[in-house]
Amino acid sequence: MQIRVYYEDTDAGGIVYHSNYLNFCERARSHLFFDVGRSPILEEGHFVAKHIEADYLKSAKLGDILDVATELEEMKNASFTLVQKVFRGDEKLFEMKIVLVYIDFDGKMQKIPEKEKGFFLAL
Repeated sequence: MQIRVYYEDTDAGGIVYHSNYLNFCERARSHLFFDVGRSPILEEGHFVAKHIEADYLKSAKLGDILDVATELEEMKNASFTLVQKVFRGDEKLFEMKIVLVYIDFDGKMQKIPEKEKGFFLAL
Protein backbone atom coordinates (compact mmCIF):
# COMPACT_ATOMS: atom_id res chain seq x y z
CA MET A 1 0.00 0.00 0.00
CA GLN A 2 1.33 3.46 -0.84
CA ILE A 3 1.13 6.36 1.60
CA ARG A 4 2.18 9.97 1.08
CA VAL A 5 3.71 11.77 4.06
CA TYR A 6 1.73 14.90 4.85
CA TYR A 7 2.59 17.86 7.06
CA GLU A 8 0.38 16.47 9.85
CA ASP A 9 2.59 13.34 9.93
CA THR A 10 5.77 15.28 10.71
CA ASP A 11 7.50 17.43 13.29
CA ALA A 12 8.59 21.04 12.68
CA GLY A 13 11.64 19.76 10.77
CA GLY A 14 9.57 17.71 8.32
CA ILE A 15 10.53 14.32 9.83
CA VAL A 16 7.80 11.69 10.40
CA TYR A 17 6.85 11.26 14.08
CA HIS A 18 7.77 7.80 15.38
CA SER A 19 4.16 6.90 16.25
CA ASN A 20 2.97 7.57 12.71
CA TYR A 21 4.83 4.51 11.42
CA LEU A 22 2.44 2.45 13.55
CA ASN A 23 -0.48 4.37 12.01
CA PHE A 24 0.83 3.69 8.49
CA CYS A 25 1.03 -0.04 9.27
CA GLU A 26 -2.46 -0.03 10.79
CA ARG A 27 -3.78 1.62 7.65
CA ALA A 28 -2.11 -1.05 5.51
CA ARG A 29 -3.66 -3.85 7.60
CA SER A 30 -7.11 -2.28 7.20
CA HIS A 31 -6.56 -2.03 3.45
CA LEU A 32 -6.00 -5.78 3.25
CA PHE A 33 -9.73 -6.04 4.02
CA PHE A 34 -10.89 -2.96 2.10
CA ASP A 35 -9.08 -4.08 -1.07
CA VAL A 36 -11.35 -7.16 -1.24
CA GLY A 37 -14.54 -5.31 -0.27
CA ARG A 38 -14.58 -6.36 3.39
CA SER A 39 -14.43 -4.63 6.76
CA PRO A 40 -11.79 -5.36 9.43
CA ILE A 41 -14.69 -5.53 11.90
CA LEU A 42 -16.01 -9.04 11.48
CA GLU A 43 -19.40 -10.59 12.25
CA GLU A 44 -18.47 -11.87 15.71
CA GLY A 45 -15.39 -9.85 16.63
CA HIS A 46 -12.21 -8.17 15.49
CA PHE A 47 -8.43 -8.19 15.87
CA VAL A 48 -6.49 -6.16 18.43
CA ALA A 49 -2.77 -5.65 18.92
CA LYS A 50 -1.22 -7.66 21.78
CA HIS A 51 2.50 -7.11 21.21
CA ILE A 52 4.65 -4.93 18.95
CA GLU A 53 8.39 -4.92 18.27
CA ALA A 54 9.52 -1.96 16.16
CA ASP A 55 12.80 -0.98 14.52
CA TYR A 56 13.23 2.57 13.24
CA LEU A 57 15.98 2.43 10.63
CA LYS A 58 15.80 5.74 8.73
CA SER A 59 13.54 8.77 8.70
CA ALA A 60 10.73 9.46 6.27
CA LYS A 61 10.20 13.10 5.36
CA LEU A 62 7.43 15.44 4.32
CA GLY A 63 6.25 14.63 0.79
CA ASP A 64 7.77 11.14 0.63
CA ILE A 65 5.80 8.33 -1.00
CA LEU A 66 6.07 5.24 1.20
CA ASP A 67 5.20 1.62 0.52
CA VAL A 68 3.99 -0.61 3.36
CA ALA A 69 4.51 -4.35 2.86
CA THR A 70 2.72 -6.90 5.05
CA GLU A 71 3.63 -10.57 5.46
CA LEU A 72 2.21 -13.31 7.66
CA GLU A 73 4.89 -14.80 9.89
CA GLU A 74 2.91 -17.17 12.12
CA MET A 75 -0.69 -18.33 12.56
CA LYS A 76 -2.03 -19.79 15.81
CA ASN A 77 -5.56 -20.64 17.00
CA ALA A 78 -6.40 -17.25 18.52
CA SER A 79 -3.55 -15.04 17.29
CA PHE A 80 -1.21 -14.42 14.41
CA THR A 81 2.00 -12.51 13.81
CA LEU A 82 2.60 -10.11 10.92
CA VAL A 83 5.82 -8.48 9.79
CA GLN A 84 5.29 -5.04 8.29
CA LYS A 85 7.96 -3.00 6.54
CA VAL A 86 7.89 0.60 5.37
CA PHE A 87 9.98 1.49 2.32
CA ARG A 88 10.85 4.66 0.43
CA GLY A 89 11.69 3.18 -2.96
CA ASP A 90 14.10 0.31 -2.25
CA GLU A 91 15.22 1.81 1.07
CA LYS A 92 13.75 0.16 4.20
CA LEU A 93 12.88 2.81 6.80
CA PHE A 94 10.92 0.87 9.40
CA GLU A 95 10.08 -2.71 10.33
CA MET A 96 7.76 -4.08 12.94
CA LYS A 97 6.47 -7.39 14.13
CA ILE A 98 2.92 -7.31 15.53
CA VAL A 99 0.95 -10.02 17.29
CA LEU A 100 -2.79 -9.64 16.80
CA VAL A 101 -5.43 -11.55 18.75
CA TYR A 102 -9.04 -12.19 17.84
CA ILE A 103 -11.59 -11.01 20.41
CA ASP A 104 -15.36 -11.04 20.51
CA PHE A 105 -17.39 -7.90 21.12
CA ASP A 106 -17.25 -8.55 24.89
CA GLY A 107 -13.45 -8.33 24.73
CA LYS A 108 -12.82 -12.07 25.26
CA MET A 109 -10.12 -13.78 23.24
CA GLN A 110 -11.58 -16.36 20.84
CA LYS A 111 -10.39 -18.88 18.27
CA ILE A 112 -9.93 -17.21 14.87
CA PRO A 113 -12.72 -18.29 12.49
CA GLU A 114 -11.47 -20.58 9.68
CA LYS A 115 -12.56 -18.07 7.01
CA GLU A 116 -10.33 -15.40 8.57
CA LYS A 117 -7.42 -17.81 8.99
CA GLY A 118 -7.65 -18.57 5.27
CA PHE A 119 -7.72 -14.86 4.47
CA PHE A 120 -4.42 -14.26 6.29
CA LEU A 121 -2.79 -17.49 5.14
CA ALA A 122 -3.29 -16.23 1.58
CA LEU A 123 -1.05 -13.19 2.19
